[in-house]
Amino acid sequence: MYEYNNENRPQAPWSDPIETTGRPLHEEPEQPKPRKKKGGKLVALCLVCAIIGGIAGVGAATGAFAQDKTTIYEGTRTPTVVNVSNLTGKDLLTAPEIYATYVGSTVGITTEITTTNVWGQPVSQAVAGSGFVITSDGYILTNYHVIEDADSIQVAFVDGTTYDATLVGGESENDIAVLKIDATGLTPVIIGDSDNVKVGEQVVAIGNPLGELTFSMTSGIVSAKDRSITMENGNVMNMIQTDTAINNGNSGGPLFDMYGQVIGITSAKLSGSSSSQATIEGLGFAIPINDIKDMVTDIMENGYVTGKPYMGVTVSTVPESISQRYGMSQGALVESVDESSCAAKAGLQKGDIITAIDGKTVISSAELVEAKKTYKAGDTVTLDVERNGEKLTLTLTFDEDTPERRAAQEEAKAELEEQQQEQQSSGSSSGSYFWPFGDLSPWFY
Repeated sequence: MYEYNNENRPQAPWSDPIETTGRPLHEEPEQPKPRKKKGGKLVALCLVCAIIGGIAGVGAATGAFAQDKTTIYEGTRTPTVVNVSNLTGKDLLTAPEIYATYVGSTVGITTEITTTNVWGQPVSQAVAGSGFVITSDGYILTNYHVIEDADSIQVAFVDGTTYDATLVGGESENDIAVLKIDATGLTPVIIGDSDNVKVGEQVVAIGNPLGELTFSMTSGIVSAKDRSITMENGNVMNMIQTDTAINNGNSGGPLFDMYGQVIGITSAKLSGSSSSQATIEGLGFAIPINDIKDMVTDIMENGYVTGKPYMGVTVSTVPESISQRYGMSQGALVESVDESSCAAKAGLQKGDIITAIDGKTVISSAELVEAKKTYKAGDTVTLDVERNGEKLTLTLTFDEDTPERRAAQEEAKAELEEQQQEQQSSGSSSGSYFWPFGDLSPWFY
């Protein structure tokens, strides 16, 4: 007969053994008679142990030493108490408390995107991501790359409720987007202060990894702050580094500190493996919430981030090897100019190479976009430009980057890429410069 005994549970398995042999296991075996040689003692002791072990093994296997009752000890523990009734955002919380409080504020996002395949046929595909509620009346924050080019957006809550969402506005350079659903009485997250977070602090994330493991929580620490990370599209972003597990589908989800406050938006991870390189693990990145607070408010009120500078050009990088081969300066090569923009008013032309802005050297398109981020619409700058070997200095006053201007620039970029493909396939060129540097996507400003 098997009996569960919780009242007399032993402190350790060696202090009060399970009853199986008729005598306690810790009882000393009968010692062999002393011998004169020390080596003999060691051999004899080993033999005795081996014999006893063998007998015990046979007894256990055959039940030869079994009594009428065998006792199996069952463990007990006090259940974790999760109290979410008095959370203020000022007290340290446990991970279960954070999850119980804010899993209902986290959403899974599914988008449908229609593209055209190589045969000209429309193809639909689904993209999954995460997001979180920032107001009780249905505003949701996520990453721009989660909803980019989406034909439809749907959000799902942990209770199974789903809503169709509309895009209020987005900001691609900082990878944020605000959605709106027709709902009230939602539980928003508490926005924290990412500047106060210290390296080594514990953090947790809730999200939708792989688009299937919905509402999963992962935990880790802040590994570093103010990491300058170059994204796949070439944007350079300031990030919080964390070893919290972040996977495809986590993008757009909240990163919480242990006060239950959102201090970042989980956005990216570094991963990869090869036969000669160990798999990269524990390198996740989140957008600091302080970097985008004002932008989110702007999007909610105006549909876009106001005051952003707009130059009105598309540019690509002149690599060092190409500059040496063609006798060109390193910098940002102007591929096209919006004729209604401040760039055209300042005198910028297709084929110009921008080498400095306000005296700060620019050797790539990425450096130009980073420099532009330090200005606002209405600011005036000087540009050092090389045109057909001649050095020029131009004065430019930034326009405001509006959705209408952005849409026009996206159209110009698409036309430019189509022209480049035609030139590459035909081997011909037009205009003052033919871009000979391979398949490099131009930046637009």
